[in-house]
Amino acid sequence: MIKSQPQEYSFIPKTWIFPAECTQFQNYVKELKRKRKQKTFIVKPANGAMGHGISLIRNCEKLPVQDHFIVQEYLDKPFLMEGYKFDLRFYILVTSCDPLRVFLYNDGLVRMGTEKYHMPNESNLNQLYMHLTNYSVNKHNENFERDETVDKGSKRSIGWFTEFLRTNDYDVAKFWGDVSELVVKTLIVAEPHVLHAYRMCRPGQPPGSASVCFEVLGFDIILDRKLKPWLLEINRAPSFGTDQKIDYDVKKGVLLNTLKLLNIRASDKRRNLARQKAEAQRRLYGQGSMRKLTAGSSEWEKQRHLLERRREELKERLAQVRKQVSRDEHEKRHLGNYRRIYPPDDKLLLEKYESLLSAAFQTFLAGRAASLQKEVNNPLKRMKEEDILDLLEQCELDDEKLMGKTSKQKGPKVHILCTHANIYRYLDILKIRGFQTFLSADPFDINYLLKVSPDILSKYFNNLMAHFLWYRFTNSLQFFYEPPGVHEPHSGKPCCR
Repeated sequence: MIKSQPQEYSFIPKTWIFPAECTQFQNYVKELKRKRKQKTFIVKPANGAMGHGISLIRNCEKLPVQDHFIVQEYLDKPFLMEGYKFDLRFYILVTSCDPLRVFLYNDGLVRMGTEKYHMPNESNLNQLYMHLTNYSVNKHNENFERDETVDKGSKRSIGWFTEFLRTNDYDVAKFWGDVSELVVKTLIVAEPHVLHAYRMCRPGQPPGSASVCFEVLGFDIILDRKLKPWLLEINRAPSFGTDQKIDYDVKKGVLLNTLKLLNIRASDKRRNLARQKAEAQRRLYGQGSMRKLTAGSSEWEKQRHLLERRREELKERLAQVRKQVSRDEHEKRHLGNYRRIYPPDDKLLLEKYESLLSAAFQTFLAGRAASLQKEVNNPLKRMKEEDILDLLEQCELDDEKLMGKTSKQKGPKVHILCTHANIYRYLDILKIRGFQTFLSADPFDINYLLKVSPDILSKYFNNLMAHFLWYRFTNSLQFFYEPPGVHEPHSGKPCCR
């Protein structure tokens, strides 16, 4: 992605993985010598953790070419605080990869070095307490300061750091925006691989079905003198140890807000297993599947088949949209100290991210997982519920024409929005118009409503001023309406009392 989108992925220091990229590194060093430049590199062991085995070098000829390690260009002009180098630990929650949903926690940890920073030279390359910000390294230094508050000591909070930037007239909004973009662009690179593996583990599950996994990631970011964030590394399993009070306060908030946002229930596993069993039976017995075309199918049969496929695709997308609306409502109520950074509310930013996501699929899954690439570019993804309902209505009209039926003149279009998210909007409209609403606990068959023809529904809604509105609110908003004295054909009971 750095090669295909260099302007978008300029937040990662030059990095080489040994021994595979040893030749590229040597060529880079030769180019530096030709230009009479000298740079410092940081060497990290491939299987290292907590700062163990990290070293700084300037003489690159001493590097063993066959060992497994990572070489990264050292950022020698960092943003300093009180003369110390520091990095930032951000906590990222990925609630779903199908579709991708990413949240950034509004707090985190500021981890400072324990020796005053000076530019690297031959005499101070071994002073790791100056150059490294790892807590596991610096806690062993006698200069490490433990403090119970968030604004003092060698470990502080990002909440405090945000106030520090604001007090010193830095652009805080730009700082958080840059961090958010860095996180999203990084996860976009991983999305094709993760999504492909996720789908392979859940065969038969429709796209956009309820997520069965999540991940809390630790992003380590360092700022340069211009306050530009640079990605150092990502921790798939960040430590939740609490050596200090600030650890406890920040990490407790991360976990509590994560569990509230995920909305995990004891019945989720049982419900998901039952759904998988039902899906397996459906595929085994061919229930709900469309009739396949044969070599001798007529043109009329082919057109009917295309219409059926289109209708099924629209219904599937409509179900996804309604689930997404319900999910959005839950997230808005339970964000806590998180902010959603993907998908963003900004439409222009979303288009930019989707373009990068499409490029990532083409780069990493070229020639493979064609269905995933097609899905990314599906125009239905950008449609709202009303738009999909319009397309479904058009499918019905096209089907009537194929069947030779005469379409009656339709009244005004009626959109039945059976979702939690719309109940409040309907109630507000009714209150404004002065209608009396009735809440009923009686059972109601929504399937009957779906069988009523659009022109009958239009007639009823055109005469809404003269009649009552009957509805029930359970798992979804369900409403039906008839003039007084008209009985339901399926039960013989009056719909309005």
